[in-house]
Amino acid sequence: MSREEQLEAQLAGVEQRYEELSRELSDPQVIADPARLRKLAKAHAQLGELVQALHEYRKAGAELEEARRILSDPSSDAELRELASAEIEPLTARRQALEQELRRRLLPKDPNDERDVIVEIRAGTGGEEAALFAADLFRMYSRYAERRGWKVELIAANATELGGFKEIIFSVSGDGAFSRLKYERGVHRVQRVPVTEASGRIHTSTATVAVLPEAEEVEVEIRPEEIEIDVFRSSGHGGQSVNTTDSAVRVTHKPTGIVVTCQDERSQLKNRERALKVLRARLYSMRLEEQESRLAQERRSQVGTGERSERIRTYNFPQNRVTDHRIGLTLYRLPAVLEEGELDPFIDALILADQARQLEALEV
Repeated sequence: MSREEQLEAQLAGVEQRYEELSRELSDPQVIADPARLRKLAKAHAQLGELVQALHEYRKAGAELEEARRILSDPSSDAELRELASAEIEPLTARRQALEQELRRRLLPKDPNDERDVIVEIRAGTGGEEAALFAADLFRMYSRYAERRGWKVELIAANATELGGFKEIIFSVSGDGAFSRLKYERGVHRVQRVPVTEASGRIHTSTATVAVLPEAEEVEVEIRPEEIEIDVFRSSGHGGQSVNTTDSAVRVTHKPTGIVVTCQDERSQLKNRERALKVLRARLYSMRLEEQESRLAQERRSQVGTGERSERIRTYNFPQNRVTDHRIGLTLYRLPAVLEEGELDPFIDALILADQARQLEALEV
């Protein structure tokens, strides 16, 4: 079967599924079930975009075939043949572009793309300056989430005297949160004169970002005997007590040694729920990595390896520059990116590069 025939077979399946969804959406039982109706309506809308592109692709193909027929028909008059000849090149280019777009849309989706996420930012090298940079990254992601209509909820934070964070953990909820934020995991680097530097010398500091797909309780079972829960009083800067009750919670997962601490809520119950939420996400992420490892696959679901040890982006203040090292993209609008959360130019480019790599792998 040729590549074109394979594409047509895939598209026929898409059309069939689109028609099935159209029928289901008119089913009274579906209409009476709001949750199911929303789910089917979303799938129907997504397939609708693909079906529209399919119709344009087939229309361009039909017009191209007609132009070729006229050109090869000796009975066609000269003026008509001239018009047909002029249309062949742009129609061929349009059809090829639509074919590439269809192949891109048909690429297998990451099953976690529609999940909410838990983001963990930790100060790396650079002491207090690294902690301040971690706070900058938190603000950047908060503004980005606001731009996309997502909800940010603080889970845990270890703040410093100057307003930085040694560690900050928060959740981001919204449509496709993981599909975009997964490209942010790795080492971020900042180059600037720190507020703690009297001589005006530029320093380089780092912070690591981990992006974990949020897991449901039914997906990750945490047995009571596998965890140890300690409670203690919340502490603020310098270790002073900020609460008069033992509301802070530390959860230790014995099989893996993972420790999660939450103390930002005054309620011990809420801190416990948040700690378990983070623990589930970490265990789910570990399970995904183990599954991929067993299949002998490198972690290439995003541009670059996605490992936390990989430097992915540099924020250079003297040059007003932000550079993504995975795709070689540089923008000279650092305040817009770091302060206002204008991350879409980078994330959109990373998604396209990732899709191009997947398409290239399919053609090998």
